[in-house]
Amino acid sequence: MMDAPDVIVVGAGPAGLMAALQAARRGSRVLVLEKTPRAGTKILASGGTRCNLTTTLGPRAAARLFGARGERFLRGPFQAFSPQALRDTFEEWGVPTRTAPMEKVFPVSGRARDVRDALLAATLAQGVEVLYDQGVLDIAAPSGDAAAWTLRTRGDQVLKAQRIILALGGKSYPRTGTTGDGYAWLKALDLPLVEPRPSLVPLRSSAQWVQALAGVSLQDCELFLRDDHGDLLARRRRPLLFTHLGISGPGPMDLSGRIAAMGENAKVRLRVDLLPDTTREVLRRELISLATQAGRPRAARLLRGRLPKRLLEPIFAASDLPLDLPAASLSRARRHGLIETLKGLPLPVQGTLGYDQAEVTAGGLDLSALDPRDMQVRARRGLYVCGEILDLDGPIGGLNFQAAFSTGYMAGLAAGNSIAGK
Repeated sequence: MMDAPDVIVVGAGPAGLMAALQAARRGSRVLVLEKTPRAGTKILASGGTRCNLTTTLGPRAAARLFGARGERFLRGPFQAFSPQALRDTFEEWGVPTRTAPMEKVFPVSGRARDVRDALLAATLAQGVEVLYDQGVLDIAAPSGDAAAWTLRTRGDQVLKAQRIILALGGKSYPRTGTTGDGYAWLKALDLPLVEPRPSLVPLRSSAQWVQALAGVSLQDCELFLRDDHGDLLARRRRPLLFTHLGISGPGPMDLSGRIAAMGENAKVRLRVDLLPDTTREVLRRELISLATQAGRPRAARLLRGRLPKRLLEPIFAASDLPLDLPAASLSRARRHGLIETLKGLPLPVQGTLGYDQAEVTAGGLDLSALDPRDMQVRARRGLYVCGEILDLDGPIGGLNFQAAFSTGYMAGLAAGNSIAGK
């Protein structure tokens, strides 16, 4: 192990490795401590092992998807190390990328391992030392005459450095090593925390009709999440997938962080517009026209080719109508009810599937504790925090990886420069 590192990075994920690389490029001696036997485990598991590493969106558009506070915080980091800059960097490392629907970016090879290996190789080539199976028990701030931060590992090693970068992730996918260790350290340092919760996670539903639709997908629908007063909390127009446990896909998963924040026993009011490009007035005219056709066609014919056949029975059940009802038998009230169901089918949801299925963790270190220009904790000089442990979570589409890379870049740059400037 290297003697007297200038910077110690805790966590060898995307944020940690990027931070270590940038600090080392500024001439710092950098040591990375990783609690698992390998680096970048979450990179390897992401995108179905294909790794959706960033987005096609520009810096401002990407930052906007993290909400108002997240946008303000990420504006600088996303400008300093943009999605395009990230793609250019991996291109230089021999990992060209390609675009995919929903603003996604993947390696051309389709192998997440290529992303991890390139990032790790570049970091090691800069002289960074990575120690595996090195779980950290706690950290202590400089005190008295001591000018260094102190870390104690599970092997009872005591390590010191002038600069510490925490990049150890949140609580999502705990089997990859992200078990929320850092939250207790931040609390011990009297830093403000937003209660962590699972995000980008499938939603749980005990409704039999939902579970019976397992495998049915909607490629174009719009979800609406409302509170108990009927006020709109969030909306997302993205695909939906029914599963044997509830609903998944980009749309539901993008809303999952908000749903998790509502609490275990909250009444979730989630509806889906099944035909977002068709107005209520158009549907009304089409149903009236159908009712005038010869042969007394069923009202369900309106949806032929528009929606999966297995979905028709739940739609008519929610409208309190028989599936074989002729269009001509629809009264004005029944027609209105069917249209409202099509434009807002209630989806009974009891919560999320939790951290085991979550792609990211919402909540974490309150952004007010950090200077976004360098990721340094305002009240704890020499301590930098980046990546998923921050109170940042964006929708599906490589945005959370981009946040990890960009905040790691800023932390490493600042920590390395502070040592070089001494």
